[in-house]
Amino acid sequence: MRSHVLLAFSIALNLSAFCDEGHHHTLTKEEIGAVHFQTSCSKKVEADFNGAVALLHSFQYEQTREAFEGVLAVEPGCAMADWGVAMSHFHGLWGNGDFKAGREALLKAKEVAVSNRDTTAREKAYIAALGAIYEDDSKDRLARTQEYERRMGEVQAAYPEDSEAAIFHALSLDVEAAVNPKTDRTFSLERKCGEILEPIFAKQPHHPGVAHYIIHCYDNPVLAEQGLTAARAYAKIAPASAHANHMPSHIFTRVGLWEESIASNISSAAIAAKAEETSKNGEARDQRLHAMDYLEYAYLQSGRVKQARTVVDEMTSLPPIRGLTLTGDYAIAAIPARYNIELGKWGDAAKLVSDAQGVPWAQAITWSAVGIGSARSGDLTRAQKAADTLEQLRDATAKQKNPYWADQIEVERREVAAWVAQESGKNEEALSSMRSAVELEDSMDKNAVTPGAVTPAREMLAQVLVLQNQPAKALLEYEAVLKTTPNRFNALYGAATAAESSGDADRAQKYFRKLTEVAVGDDRPEVETARKRVTLAMR
Repeated sequence: MRSHVLLAFSIALNLSAFCDEGHHHTLTKEEIGAVHFQTSCSKKVEADFNGAVALLHSFQYEQTREAFEGVLAVEPGCAMADWGVAMSHFHGLWGNGDFKAGREALLKAKEVAVSNRDTTAREKAYIAALGAIYEDDSKDRLARTQEYERRMGEVQAAYPEDSEAAIFHALSLDVEAAVNPKTDRTFSLERKCGEILEPIFAKQPHHPGVAHYIIHCYDNPVLAEQGLTAARAYAKIAPASAHANHMPSHIFTRVGLWEESIASNISSAAIAAKAEETSKNGEARDQRLHAMDYLEYAYLQSGRVKQARTVVDEMTSLPPIRGLTLTGDYAIAAIPARYNIELGKWGDAAKLVSDAQGVPWAQAITWSAVGIGSARSGDLTRAQKAADTLEQLRDATAKQKNPYWADQIEVERREVAAWVAQESGKNEEALSSMRSAVELEDSMDKNAVTPGAVTPAREMLAQVLVLQNQPAKALLEYEAVLKTTPNRFNALYGAATAAESSGDADRAQKYFRKLTEVAVGDDRPEVETARKRVTLAMR
C-alpha cells in the first residue's frame, strides 16, 4: 500500500507543470502518447495539434479544449482545431457533454472550412461526420450516435490510409454500444471495434487512443482477457493523463486483478486531484471520484477494510464542487454503499442519505443500500419505504427515456423487495423476487461508470438460499457469480462455506485457498477462517 501511495505522490509532483495554469511546458509524446493527425494547418501548429488530439484520445476534455484553442489563437483558419473543440464537448461514452458549446464549435469549423481553400475533402468529411451529433437535436441520443458511427465508417472507407479515421470509427462503435440498452450479449459492436484497433495497435504501440479504446471495447465479461495487453500498456503510453492511469483498471476489475487495479487508481486519483487545482469545471473531480470508486471496489475485494474506510473518509471530506456529472455523482453514492453493504454493516447502510439531486440512478444506489440495510437490520418499515422510493426513481428515469438505468433501478427495487420478503418469513416470495432481479440484471452488461454492482443480484440470491438452508443451490449461484466477476471476496467465501455446508470438501478447499490468495490483509475474520481451513486440510 505504501509503495502505491509513494508512486502516486511522485507522479503528481512530476506532472505539476502539466496541471499549472497555462501549461508552462509543451507536453511531450512521453507524457501523453504519440499521435500523427495530418491536417492542412501550418507546420507551426502541427505539434500542438497532435498534442491536442492525444489529449482528446485520453478523454482529458478540459485540457483538450485549451490545447485546441491554443492552436486557434495561432492559426484561426485551422478548421480542424474548431472540430477538435467540438469533439471536446462530445463525451460519447459518458453522455454529459455540452451540446450547445459543441454545436457552436462545429458550426465554426464548417464556416472556416468553407472560407479556407486549403481545407481538404478529408477534413471536411471529419467535420460532416461530427455533424450527426450536433446538427439535429430533435433526434434522440441513440439515433444521433448511430448516424455518427455510419458517417465515420464512410470516412474510414474513403481514406483507408488514415489510421485516425479508423481509430475514431472504432470509438464510435463503442459509443453506440454504450448508448444502446446494453442487452447484446454477443458484444458484436465491441468485437468489430477490436477488430479495427488490434492491427493498428501492432503498428502504433504508443498511440493513446488505440490502447484506450481497446480497453473500452473489451470491457465486458466475454472479451476482458483480450484487453490485458492494452491495459498494461496504456498508463505507460500516457502517464500524464488521469484517465489513462485509471482505464486499465476496467480490465483488471473484469478479471479480478486487484493489486493492479489498486495501483492504477491510486495513480489516477493523485493526478486528478492535482488537476483540480486549475480545473474550471467538475471534470477533474469527476475523474478523481471515478478512480476512487474503482479503488474502493478493489480494496473491498482484496480484504483491505482499513484502506476502504480511508477512501470513504477522503470522499466525504472533499469540499463540494459544481459541475459534477453522472460519473462523480455515481461514485459519491456508490462508495459508502459498497463499504457498508459488502461488510454487512446493515445499520450503517440503513442510515445513508442521498446527495445526488437530479440524478435518479445515482440516488437509487443509496436507496438500495438503505433498503437492504434496513431489511437486514429488522426495520421493515424503512425498507419498504426504500422499495417505494426506488419505484418512483425507476418511473422518473423511464420518463427521461433512459431504459437502461430504469431497468437498473428496477433490479435494485426487486432486490430490496426480496429482502423484505425474506425478513418477513416469506421464503418463496423472497426467492421469486430475487430470481427476477437476477434475470433482469443478467440481461444487461454494466455501464462503464461503475466497476460493478454494489452486490450482484445473483450473489444476493445465493445469500438468500443460504439463509433458507439450501447450501448446495447457493454454491451453484456463487460459482456463477465468480464466472462473470472473478475473485469477488464475498462470492469466494460464500462458495467455500456453502460447499462446506453441503459436504463438498474439495470445492470448499478450492475456494478457501483462492480467498487466501486474493485477500492479502488481516482486516476480515473470513480470511482467518479460510487460512485455518487450508492449514487443516494440509495436515
